[in-house]
Amino acid sequence: MSTALVILAAGMGTRMNSDLPKVLHQIAGAPMLAHAMLSGLSLEPSRIIVVAGHGADQVAAAAEEVMPFAQIVLQEEQNGTAHAVDQAREALADFDGDVIVLYGDTPFIRPETLEAMKTARARHDVVVLGFEAADPGRYGRLVMDGQRLDRIVEFKDASEEERKITLCNSGLICADRSVLFDLIAAVGNDNAAGEYYLTDIVGLARARGLSAGAVTCDEAETMGINSRSELAGAEAAFQARARAQALEDGVTLTAPETVHFAFDTIIGRDTVIEPNVVFGPNVTVESGARIRAFSHLEGCHVSRGGIIGPYARLRPGAELAEDVHVGNFVEVKNARVDRAAKINHLTYIGDAEIGEETNIGAGTITCNYDGVFKHKTRIGARAFIGSSTMLVAPVSIGDEAMTGSGSVITKDVEPGALAIARARQETKPGMARKLMEMLRLKKARKAETE
Repeated sequence: MSTALVILAAGMGTRMNSDLPKVLHQIAGAPMLAHAMLSGLSLEPSRIIVVAGHGADQVAAAAEEVMPFAQIVLQEEQNGTAHAVDQAREALADFDGDVIVLYGDTPFIRPETLEAMKTARARHDVVVLGFEAADPGRYGRLVMDGQRLDRIVEFKDASEEERKITLCNSGLICADRSVLFDLIAAVGNDNAAGEYYLTDIVGLARARGLSAGAVTCDEAETMGINSRSELAGAEAAFQARARAQALEDGVTLTAPETVHFAFDTIIGRDTVIEPNVVFGPNVTVESGARIRAFSHLEGCHVSRGGIIGPYARLRPGAELAEDVHVGNFVEVKNARVDRAAKINHLTYIGDAEIGEETNIGAGTITCNYDGVFKHKTRIGARAFIGSSTMLVAPVSIGDEAMTGSGSVITKDVEPGALAIARARQETKPGMARKLMEMLRLKKARKAETE
């Protein structure tokens, strides 16, 4: 049966104390909303509806960046979760299948949990995701009748006996589209908050003779983010799981607690990651590489045997072939570096192609920007670029060519040639002593007059 996702992302998030919509605050380099959307992809949904409200334009842009086929609907007034889901009614009018309601501020639901909800829908008309809470607090309670779910009671509306229940509501619901919206149409707002609760559909379903059931998951999956402290806790939880998974996958982390992964980081086994390494989004590191301390990688690919850092920065578009060395205080951006090339010290390589086994000397810069346009530098195989060479793009250096240290290269260099572009040195014997004597005398005279 086809599946549609309805993701609620309309809340302001007052406790975040932010101009940014709550669901756009990031965990591991991606908005919370993106995490929720990516979890739902395991169901191969045919439709994805995002209900936006506060900061709707920003939310829409973020959602469409993750999934261009997502459809945005607007909840102009926030009158409760049932009211929010009801905004998707028209968008799903021609849809035949199950609808799963997710929350943009609940980013850690596992795909396996959503699969379990989908499976349970074969036995029940309405399926709710619940969890056993260590501290039930103000969560809504799931009131069970044997193996069936009788109703959901919000904490503020619960009796003292109901508040003793530890099986709590996550808010996620799965139901057939027509059943879901028929039940929502009957939801009222006669409650302490005066809101239309999505959870009321369970009691309404049972009153109509429909079946309701509950699927449970680990409490950690249901973590909702409502404040900066909870956001920090969510980041810590993500990183702990990512580090544990990396170790399980055969990656060596010499100081695991100091390594920070992005939501989509891919690391091959037998790679060693030293302390204080940060991975931004869209990084792949193949097997057998070494990422040395205090390096930052984002939007790049490091092939097998690569050695990066310490204190290196790989920016988006950096494509490194096998056995490439990128050393301390080197930055690489939008550049392809071929096999066994070495860029070891204090260098910027941007908008460039570097041939195999080429050596880039310390302090080299590809001068790629003229103030308006970016230009490309091409360096062939087995070339030797002398220290402190300025390569003023667009420019090409041929295979096995060399540049003299301190050169400013503005013209192409043919294969096998040596290019030197610097002023001739002049040496004046004794001039250094004379100059210093003159300066000291000037300083003494100045002191006498003050």
